[in-house]
Amino acid sequence: MLATPLQLGPIRLQSNLLLAPIAGWCDLAWRVTVRSLGGVGLACTDLLSPRGLLQSTDTSLDLARTNDFDKPIGMQLYGADPALLAEAARWCADHGATVVDINMGCPVDKVCKKDGGSKLMCIPDTAVRIVDAVRTALPDAVPLTAKMRLGWSEDDARRNCAGALSCRLIDAGVCGITVHGRTTEQRFKGQCRREGIRRVVEAVAERFGRYDGTQTGGPPVIGNGDVRTPEDVVSMIEQTGCAGVMIGRGAFAMPWIFAAAWAAQHNAQESAGCASANRFTPPSETEKLAIVRSYFDLMRRYRDDRYALFRIRQKISWLGRNINNSHCRALKEGIRLAKTPADVYAAIEAWEAGSCVCP
Repeated sequence: MLATPLQLGPIRLQSNLLLAPIAGWCDLAWRVTVRSLGGVGLACTDLLSPRGLLQSTDTSLDLARTNDFDKPIGMQLYGADPALLAEAARWCADHGATVVDINMGCPVDKVCKKDGGSKLMCIPDTAVRIVDAVRTALPDAVPLTAKMRLGWSEDDARRNCAGALSCRLIDAGVCGITVHGRTTEQRFKGQCRREGIRRVVEAVAERFGRYDGTQTGGPPVIGNGDVRTPEDVVSMIEQTGCAGVMIGRGAFAMPWIFAAAWAAQHNAQESAGCASANRFTPPSETEKLAIVRSYFDLMRRYRDDRYALFRIRQKISWLGRNINNSHCRALKEGIRLAKTPADVYAAIEAWEAGSCVCP
């Protein structure tokens, strides 16, 4: 399925690449920044608390904030109460969600202790009830998806727990599954196991038919984990048979990875004898600095200066990894020590001019 736009129920995306929901990163400013560089089929919000949305807490409303450019948008809910999640899903549909996703993969203790996140893989009957309730609550035009891991434990992974649960969730109304190739016990250690993702792909294909890029084929399985380069996207699809790839941390230092990966898929097709017209030119050093500046501008516009300063100081070590081959210590230090927005702009301008002066 190289270079084939993803079909999620009635929704046809422009590519098969998704921006993952990662806590602390997937605010509106980041989603808009990445989208502006091209190649994104669907961007997802941070994990959303159903109760927070329904009670209109500032944190939840900010995480769910979107705009006309930020489309199509997936809103991801977490929790274990079917009725509450169904009500929150209706809220999402009423507030601009293109897709609603149920998180069944978060390994964080505070989520799992309340039977949410990847703990749902240990209580599959509850997971199925959630999907049934949410699907019933959503309008037909809004697809429902789920994101999971290979299982809670190594034993779960060996038994292909994710494959079995995926089939049950699809029967209950999910039209797409994203699989992170680790167990909950691994958290983010070790390597993403692509053979585990492939086993989920095969289980779903055996039960529902193989995904063919249309609504008539089986539902798509999306691979996730350790995607750091455009070439990782191509190899993930080739090795697992997945229909698309969700990218999270790989975008931190390379927000243009989606455009590059979409082109890489076309190039792989061309190498296999298929026609291709997609080309990608990496951003120049000046353009990379413009991305940092634009991201900072957007955080200021959508939130406030205090938030923007905190986030840019926190994230510049990632954002600077591909600037001048990461040899931009003065730029990163200048931004980390910035006390005002003017200091941030001064650090960028000084680096651009070749005479960095840290505040």
